Amino acid sequence: MIRYRGKKKVIDKVKELDAFSKVPDEYVDSTPVGGTFSIITFFIIMWLVYSEVSYFLDSNLAFRFMPDTDMDEKLRINIDITIAMPCSNIGADILDSTSQSVFGFGELQEEDTWWELTPEQKNAFEAVKYMNSYLREEYHSVWQLLWKKGHGSVRATVPPRKTKPNRRPDACRLHGVLTLNKVAGNFHITAGKSLHLPRGHIHLNMLFDDTPQNFSHRINRLSFGSPANGIIYPLEGDEKITSDESMLYQYFLEVVPTDVDTTFESIKTFQYSVKELARPISHSKGSHGVPGVFFKYDMAALKVQVYQERENLLQFMLRLFSIIGGIYVIISFINTIVLTAKTLLVKKPEVKKNEDSSPKYMKKNLLLTTPDLIPLDLSNQ
Repeated sequence: MIRYRGKKKVIDKVKELDAFSKVPDEYVDSTPVGGTFSIITFFIIMWLVYSEVSYFLDSNLAFRFMPDTDMDEKLRINIDITIAMPCSNIGADILDSTSQSVFGFGELQEEDTWWELTPEQKNAFEAVKYMNSYLREEYHSVWQLLWKKGHGSVRATVPPRKTKPNRRPDACRLHGVLTLNKVAGNFHITAGKSLHLPRGHIHLNMLFDDTPQNFSHRINRLSFGSPANGIIYPLEGDEKITSDESMLYQYFLEVVPTDVDTTFESIKTFQYSVKELARPISHSKGSHGVPGVFFKYDMAALKVQVYQERENLLQFMLRLFSIIGGIYVIISFINTIVLTAKTLLVKKPEVKKNEDSSPKYMKKNLLLTTPDLIPLDLSNQ
């Protein structure tokens, strides 16, 4: 017989190096306890995998301050303010440190309206007012939720008026978008229309000295840049009501450029902090000024960069595999303990022995039978 002495196949050599040897099926003992623990292990592993993947995708937010060097960028301001005076009696203008003509910034739309809101408008405005007030007070505890989930419903505008009162409009709504230079400026609303000059502008308020002035105002929207999740605009939902005809409201805004770069959003916008001051104008008492509403804004030298800190993918995979292997080992150990306890507690039934312990073949052996049972013919022989 000729034997084949050729080289072994590569696959055979690979089989010899297999460190994960398989147990044949005939040596595997499947039990109900093991099946139950297998199902439990499967659901536990699936739940932990889902939790780890969700935690990996829901990364931490990081904030970094850096100098703002983009000085050529434009500043967009979104305005929606209602003044308790007719549009013919007030004027809105912007004057910044560049002394640029206000016509280059854009133009706000003037809309005659009524100061008293309808029930639908009042409910919408009160909702914005309450929500912004709550967010300002509880921002330290909900800021992560705001940045990750957003609060777009807060920016809902006041719905249009469905029914109009049977009287002349007593208020003016100023709304629109202005594109400003990225420098300090002053947006103000005062009595009288403005007259623009080469080096500035003046308000012809002397024509309205005998006209009652009421600078009660309602701020529906006042923001800079594009809306972004996590940014709160503190003046939205603000309302000031006065009975003094010579009231001056001043808002000092510190505008901070903010770059948001997250998984679902990448945007350059602005946020601001505000300080406010209200005082009546009385020249006889030494309180000088011009009645009106003034928003004085200034740009911060630093900008905020918001980004996500995500865990390394290799670390995430190692932690995920260690969780799966750890759960499998722990459940296998518990399964072994349960099977051992079951074997010790549940005893096998004992087999009863026959009274005659002799083998069955001896019971039927003819040589061991009595002579009376042997036939007569056989005995004579």
